[in-house]
Amino acid sequence: MNRETRVQSISRDSLLTLESYARQREEFRARVMAHKRNRTLHVGPHVTLIFEDELTIRYQIQEMLRIERTFDEDGIRAELDAYGPLVPDGSNLKATMMIEFEEPERRRVELARLKGIERRVYLQPGRLPKVFAIADEDLQRENDEKTSAVHFLRFDFDAAAVAALHASASLAAGIDHPNYSERIDALPAEVTASLLNDFD
Repeated sequence: MNRETRVQSISRDSLLTLESYARQREEFRARVMAHKRNRTLHVGPHVTLIFEDELTIRYQIQEMLRIERTFDEDGIRAELDAYGPLVPDGSNLKATMMIEFEEPERRRVELARLKGIERRVYLQPGRLPKVFAIADEDLQRENDEKTSAVHFLRFDFDAAAVAALHASASLAAGIDHPNYSERIDALPAEVTASLLNDFD
């Protein structure tokens, strides 16, 4: 499935009205939270990756419309334009990256130490080369002093990498940064299985 088809799957007409979403929200939210369990990866103690797909992004859009009470066409289109590109296009994986430190002062210090970390996150199918993230294509989230606590990542896989995963190769993940070095040699089977759906 190509990128155009996937992004169009969250069309204006496919979204629920605010009233319909309010009626279905509890059930829909439970479904999404269960789905996210197999798409959430903790890479070391302070970094979490949530791999996005059509369902998670549809939920995000519906939630934003609900919170902002948006029902006009321009507002709805703005949310679709903002979040639609986070749906994988069939040749990549996309993730929200969160850097988490509970204490504000430590968070400030660590975000300064971790500048550039968003570009050092990788996935590795089997023994093939690491696939490093392309970060924050929508806007710059790092400045001269520090990185941001939230980033949006894209991992582009070539045909050989996708074929290896379909042939049951393990999928490793890690971060190769001077101040934060972590690796998971093999993602849990249920996580890998969920991510494989993004390449169908």
